[in-house]
Amino acid sequence: MANEEIEKNGSIRGHIQSSDGKAAAYVTVSLKNTNKSTMTDEDGNFRLGGIKPGTYILHISHVGLNTEEQRVVIADGKETETTIILSESAAQLNEVVVSRSHGQNRPVKVGKSGLRPLDIPQGIQIIDSTVIADQQINRLTDVIKNINGIALGENRGSVNETFSARGYSLGANNVFKNGARTSLGGSLEASTLESVEVLKGSAALLYGGVTGGAVVNLVTKKPKFNWGGEVSMRAGSYGFYKPIVDVYGPISKNIAFRVIATKENANSFRDVVKTDRFYINPSLLYKISDKTELLVQGDYLKSNYTPDFGIGTVFGGQIPDIGRSAYLNVPYAYNRTKTGTAQANFTHRFSDVWKLNVIAAYQSYNRNYFGAERPQGGTIAAPSSISQRALTRSKNQEYTYNQQINLTGAAQTGSIKHTFLIGADADQSRTTSYAFKYGDASTSPTSLSLPTFDILNPATYAVSSDVPYTRIYQNTFTPVYRMGAFVQDLIEITDKFKVLAGVRYTWQKQPRASTYNEDTRVTTVPVNATFPSLNKAKIDKAFSPKIGLIYQPLTNTSLYASYANNFTVNTGVDIFGAPLQPSIIDQYEVGVKNDLLNGKLSVNVTAYRIKNNRFVQTALLTADGKTNTDNNIREFSGKTISDGLEVDITGRLSSNVYFLAGYSYNFIRYTSTPPIVTTTTPPTPANPNGTTTTTAGITEGERIVGSVPHTANGTVFYTFNRGDLKGLKLGLSGFFTGARSSGFNTLKTGLSRGAPVQLDGYTTLDVSAGYTFKRKLSLLAKLSNITNELNYLVHENYSVNPIPPRMVSATLSYKF
Repeated sequence: MANEEIEKNGSIRGHIQSSDGKAAAYVTVSLKNTNKSTMTDEDGNFRLGGIKPGTYILHISHVGLNTEEQRVVIADGKETETTIILSESAAQLNEVVVSRSHGQNRPVKVGKSGLRPLDIPQGIQIIDSTVIADQQINRLTDVIKNINGIALGENRGSVNETFSARGYSLGANNVFKNGARTSLGGSLEASTLESVEVLKGSAALLYGGVTGGAVVNLVTKKPKFNWGGEVSMRAGSYGFYKPIVDVYGPISKNIAFRVIATKENANSFRDVVKTDRFYINPSLLYKISDKTELLVQGDYLKSNYTPDFGIGTVFGGQIPDIGRSAYLNVPYAYNRTKTGTAQANFTHRFSDVWKLNVIAAYQSYNRNYFGAERPQGGTIAAPSSISQRALTRSKNQEYTYNQQINLTGAAQTGSIKHTFLIGADADQSRTTSYAFKYGDASTSPTSLSLPTFDILNPATYAVSSDVPYTRIYQNTFTPVYRMGAFVQDLIEITDKFKVLAGVRYTWQKQPRASTYNEDTRVTTVPVNATFPSLNKAKIDKAFSPKIGLIYQPLTNTSLYASYANNFTVNTGVDIFGAPLQPSIIDQYEVGVKNDLLNGKLSVNVTAYRIKNNRFVQTALLTADGKTNTDNNIREFSGKTISDGLEVDITGRLSSNVYFLAGYSYNFIRYTSTPPIVTTTTPPTPANPNGTTTTTAGITEGERIVGSVPHTANGTVFYTFNRGDLKGLKLGLSGFFTGARSSGFNTLKTGLSRGAPVQLDGYTTLDVSAGYTFKRKLSLLAKLSNITNELNYLVHENYSVNPIPPRMVSATLSYKF
């Protein structure tokens, strides 16, 4: 009987467009007095299935739009088709729809399963295209400042972007573009971003070998089946200019295209530093049928940037007062990168509830680098302002391949509803690193140091502008292979109580690296006589479970508690020569998510604890009890705990005003480290007094350097939509980073490795103002860091880079 009733159910398929005939994307469509609801896709299409025969009222709504209703008749086993024309034009529609302001009921791509954020027991934050445009976002860093719980970091030479979340560094494995792993090298281009989705905490169930802080998914702009686009020119301080072209439209009834291209040139507030970039992003969308589509896209980024280690440190960790613009690298330093990607995304709907998604992606990344190392005056034992100037010449090529298959669907077991996600993925990376010599001879040195200089004396900065001759003498090839499979089920026991449970199995293989010598023309695979276990491929395996309890007392409120873990692969061997197994990191999270004022206001609060009970550190002693001096010999002798709190507030009270704000606190510290150990070498004729060595772990209870305890942000934009000021837009953004330390953590025996660099907290304020004429031509200007705040981003002891000073930028754009 049940099957017969299902067969008699009907469906409705429709298309919604604006008053001027353009598709209305992401508009909510529902049947009144039922639980049937969906949202139009980017082309304005929607479908509702499993509807009992009868007469219904179709309700179309969106924040800031006039509500539309239409009477529809559903017949036995038939599909009704309809077209609905909204009273708003495409320009009016874009003002409110482009923001994706649907509270937390709209499914997010970063969760893979098509679940809405209210049903995911984990912190989620989305920065949409409205914020990206209004803040004139140029890099991923500019987006991340709006994400609570993620802090900006620094890297060696400022040649790419670095972030940490919940105390954990977000490595190359934690950033994705349209679901496929992507490189941060060369700094990602923001002009193609539709939105940025951040899934906070452990995401190992869905993505495998990622660190526990967060995963970031970049959602790019897609082709459209209506003609349109935008041309703009962005210009600003220090000779910055950036034209941007974005064109989209149909090629045929079933194929649409989009092309985005930019060219960027700029000097910098840092002397000598320059940027030269070119970017292009073509894409094609093929609607094979009503149920099947293929999206093919690619991009190419050529990014040249002057590497800059900043102003360095003097006298054992002090930041020198030498001016914001002082450049201490060699004048011929360069960092040249080329990044290319290609991705095919195939989607097929078997029914209203079952969908298959297959992704195949490829990425190439090439980096060519030459410059001087970090400026660092003196040592702890002999503090001074005199710094070495060692040159580094490097080049590397990386090719990565990613394949994914994800099946989502729903089923009933009695009164319990299940929403399934079943998937598998694989990654392969092939990295070649090139080593250089300074000279043609086989005996030429592999390193070169220039004369020392005084960080406090600009007269000593200058060096010859002649570029030293270098040549490649060997390259090292390192492949890595990863595979994983997972299953997840959202179990709806009642309308109010739900359980999300899943598990993943991950397998990773790292074959031994091989080295080819240009001088001898011989390929070798190094043999480790001390640790024979390192003479074969390293294989790591791990299970990653996740379980979350969700209680929804109201349809717009969700309380949850969850447990998940992730793993990190460890290098080296233990004191007995065995390869180290992965560290398993446990995360516990509780939170509450609220959608208020019919989805116009979202308020979320999250608290978490992340425990690493297998923190790897260099072993203090060897197996025979002697002092260990080999950094490759390591042990699980440490523990860390990361506790934190995050508050996210997002609001769009009407079509012309929105705001977002938040605060995060994190305390990640060492809770167990190796003790103080003193060993003595017996006297010998050459050393009659013997040798006493004292070693120790990091001071317990101390915050891990580089972690940021407090961050906060707030943004508000208001657009006048009536009267003499109609079209005027005003905005204010503020970003706070609390006091923190970088450099080196102290050891129980003192500051033998170097002193921490203590950094004060700081706040930057940006103010924006613009005007839009007839919804097509607009000018938006921004004055950033209006108080000219001075502070620094510090990467360990490698880079000490001042934050940008007060600057102005403006974007003139025309939409067609």
